[in-house]
Amino acid sequence: MSLLWKITIGFVAGIVFGFAVGPLVPGSPVLSEYVMPFLNMIGNVFLKLLKMLIVPLVFASLVAGAASLGDVKKLGRIGVKTLVLYMATTAVAIVIGLLMGNIINAGGGMNIPAGLQAATKEAKPLLEVIADIFPSNPLESMVQANMLQIIIFALFFGGACVMAGEKGRKVADFFENVAEVMYSVTHIVMSLAPYGIFALIALTAAKFGPSILAPFAKVIAAVYLGCIIHAALVYSGMIAVFCKRSPMWYFKGIQEAAITAFVTRSSAGVLPITLSNVRENFGVSEGISSFVLPLGATINMDGTALYQGVCALFVAQAFNIPLTFQMQLGIVVTATLASVGTAGVPGAGLIMLTMVLTSVGLPMEGVALVAGIDAVLDAARTVLNITGDAAVCAVVAASEGETLKGGPAASQA
Repeated sequence: MSLLWKITIGFVAGIVFGFAVGPLVPGSPVLSEYVMPFLNMIGNVFLKLLKMLIVPLVFASLVAGAASLGDVKKLGRIGVKTLVLYMATTAVAIVIGLLMGNIINAGGGMNIPAGLQAATKEAKPLLEVIADIFPSNPLESMVQANMLQIIIFALFFGGACVMAGEKGRKVADFFENVAEVMYSVTHIVMSLAPYGIFALIALTAAKFGPSILAPFAKVIAAVYLGCIIHAALVYSGMIAVFCKRSPMWYFKGIQEAAITAFVTRSSAGVLPITLSNVRENFGVSEGISSFVLPLGATINMDGTALYQGVCALFVAQAFNIPLTFQMQLGIVVTATLASVGTAGVPGAGLIMLTMVLTSVGLPMEGVALVAGIDAVLDAARTVLNITGDAAVCAVVAASEGETLKGGPAASQA
């Protein structure tokens, strides 16, 4: 049985178990003194294992990813355009996710009491928030799990590996190997996810009863609606403005890859189909598509980023924790940069959400609230990921003077 089904079963079983035993806990010494504390222990262990992954996984992945770009000078215009577009569309996706979270207010009214770790951070002035992104002591940042500072240092370090030539390549290879080992550790931790999810959601269901079910439908609606808005406005706008083509030309040309992405939920797995669609239907050259699309499958996670925005707001609302403007800005920056280092990792959405929640002081228990519906959300965000890659690829090709194939120009559509 796949891990996806195991997590789903654990989530559903946890809700059923929680609903069944919840009313019995106050009058049952066995439940209150043994069963529920045991479930609490299981849930806490799983949360600690997730936290254990964050720093080494993100740092090693980011260093390896930045170094894999090769000779910085050879990247030239295409590299700069691609990176800027990917980061910009990811940031916009997170903003849309936050807007959907604020508007739909999926977690409102749940009023789940937060633990000590959920204490909100005091809001800082915007300029101080920006200054705090840069570390003065990278090792201290790692010990304290300051993710923004870790990400910035990793990007500097990975870029320096490229500039250092052959010696830097050896260092980059080491971190690439570390990243592969951390992926294996992630596999191990995620194999325990069904048990951790069962324990955490059972505790929540036992405490709050059936009233916790309704918000999940709102979360799914928020993510799917956000993905549709992002594709219809951002990607279509880019295609119309820069490629001078109708959005229908774009969506029709990438539909095969999009459908496959929805079913497989794997950006990397769909990459060969995305390459074929972009070359055959859009007419993008092999040189540009072979650089832009693999890079996008690695660092361009618009759908995942949008999901982070929705889920972070959902968790804050569920635990009745207000998020200030500075905290929401921190979510945008953290999720944008973190998307570079989470591609291709099983359970990447949950791990990235763990990091985003940690960055703004939200409770880790919130991960359990969305884990059970993660597969449903994953289908939509994977489609947005690969369609974003294709849109950026077409825009970069058009900006380099390539003539795109077929379709009426946007002004003629």
